[in-house]
Amino acid sequence: MATDVLAELAKILEQRKRADPAQSYVARLYAGGPDLVRKKIGEEATEVVIAAGNPDDAALIHEVADLWFHTLVALAARGLDHAAVLAELARRFGVSGIEEKASRPGQ
Repeated sequence: MATDVLAELAKILEQRKRADPAQSYVARLYAGGPDLVRKKIGEEATEVVIAAGNPDDAALIHEVADLWFHTLVALAARGLDHAAVLAELARRFGVSGIEEKASRPGQ
């Protein structure tokens, strides 16, 4: 189900590239350029950090959904797809986080 939701959302994000920024929040984000999208991701990440420190599970879920949404907008703005992120996560299965990080260039 999750990939179905992500696939449907990806379609909508592509459609919003041609939408009127006065009528679409996502089109407004695209029109604002990378700086606006990065700003929103930063705001949402901060809200996740705050929610993670509180006992309200529903609030944490809500804030993580906002963060995921805005990161999907960032991917779409760059012509990238959520499937690339899922593939990267799949690649990491069975690899220690310590080993994976050590294998990155410059580590």
